[in-house]
Amino acid sequence: MGFTSCTKDLDVTPIDPNYVEPTPEQLYNKCFATMATAGNDAADGDSDVDGIDGGTSGYFRQMWNEQELTTDEVFCAWGDEGISGFCYNTYDASHPMLRGFYYRLYVAITFCNQYLQEYSSYNPQMTAEIRWLRAFHYYQLVDGWGSVPFVTSISSEKPQQASRNEIYSFIESELLDIESQLADAKAKNSSDSMWGRPDRAAAWLLLARLYLNAEVYTGTAQWAKAAEYANKVMNSAYQLNTKGVGAWTAYRMLFMGDNGETSAANEIIFPLLQDGKRTTSWGCALYLIAAPWKNNIMFEHPTDLTQTNGTTAGWEGHRARPELVKKFFPNGDAPTDVRSYDMVTAAGDDRALFNSVQRILDIDDVSVFENGFGYTKFTNFKTDGSAGHDPQHPDMDVPLMRKAEAYLIYAEATARQGGGNATSDGVTALNTLRTRAHASAKSSFTLNEICDEWSREFYAEGLRRTTLIRFGKFGGNTDYQWQWKGGSHDGRNFAATRNLFPIPTTDLVANENLTQNPGY
Repeated sequence: MGFTSCTKDLDVTPIDPNYVEPTPEQLYNKCFATMATAGNDAADGDSDVDGIDGGTSGYFRQMWNEQELTTDEVFCAWGDEGISGFCYNTYDASHPMLRGFYYRLYVAITFCNQYLQEYSSYNPQMTAEIRWLRAFHYYQLVDGWGSVPFVTSISSEKPQQASRNEIYSFIESELLDIESQLADAKAKNSSDSMWGRPDRAAAWLLLARLYLNAEVYTGTAQWAKAAEYANKVMNSAYQLNTKGVGAWTAYRMLFMGDNGETSAANEIIFPLLQDGKRTTSWGCALYLIAAPWKNNIMFEHPTDLTQTNGTTAGWEGHRARPELVKKFFPNGDAPTDVRSYDMVTAAGDDRALFNSVQRILDIDDVSVFENGFGYTKFTNFKTDGSAGHDPQHPDMDVPLMRKAEAYLIYAEATARQGGGNATSDGVTALNTLRTRAHASAKSSFTLNEICDEWSREFYAEGLRRTTLIRFGKFGGNTDYQWQWKGGSHDGRNFAATRNLFPIPTTDLVANENLTQNPGY
């Protein structure tokens, strides 16, 4: 698959005499599969994106890196090319991982465009789902890069660059147009044929995300619309998971190997499907589970201390920045040398899933994995005690969208409408999440406290960079610092221009229609 700006190099007429045109179902499946796997041949196969390693170029892995490693939540000191640029906020137009994610998004859009060009009349609901998927990809582009190449069909012409406002309007109109063609908003699990497919709740939640960030994207706030669509999700048939199983809390069940089979599935609106035998990837669920783990010190099964995370993989890379831990321990009194079960008890919050065995809180030496607490949020354990389908590759479906997000969007949007403090309904929404986590209810929330609540509920789920930008806590003259922000141990500000990523130099060279973002 050629890069989108180089489509003159992509002969859309197959030249291989053995080429067989994909069926509608095959191409439809590929549109979704490219989010969960690097290519057609499982974990060790070729990447859909030419010239980029399939292991590190996975869609979710790169989205997660740019959303998490750039922020106050997660640090990684691997030597992979590009990791330090994220962790120290020094990325530029030649950054390999940003380039990989940018092209991965456009390859995914190309698959969607191909389906819509060839099979849009095949099945109205499938067509609406592919349009939702394309809108989701463009949402990530408008969030990350702002003004980008815009294509909605397969063409040999080099695409023009659309403004951030234009792409915002396209996403909004697409989602509003397809809403009635999508399936009803209905909680489901892995036995349901709709599991892993977007329904109306997915459209509502993506619209709520879009409207919540409208002021950043367009200069015009849309708080009322954000609250309206978040409320639709809150009132939908999806359900927060509130009942644990045995030693597994309701919150932890959302991120386990059987989250598609238990009551946790009722909260997950749009998952990326994973199976240890049939859907393997180094850049999806396994990345979440293995990267923050060290096998010989992090034993997280509640009863069997010979088990680590439900897989054989421990990659010793990611660890929590101290600012994340302090969201649960604001006085800096997080206990040391304890597993997450004791950490949760000390925090009075089921979401404080940190392991401090043989660890220190501060990341003083970035090369030492034990500098920084481990976070144990994601595992391949199953609530019934059964083993995964494969010893290494997990079965945990990645919850890319879950109902809890709507509660935070609603609380934040209504607080911004009301002058900066949560309304009574917003307080109720936030306390619903806190109560599920067995955290004490609060009588009020400021915007800063809502920002912290976003982190407590969604840390390491790929939302943090966008959240910090919206709250004015990322690039620019801000008083919010975190360890190693801007490459300084104590944190330092970096330019507001880094609130947008640079368009890759390779695309600028290939397409004279493009203009680089300011500051690069």
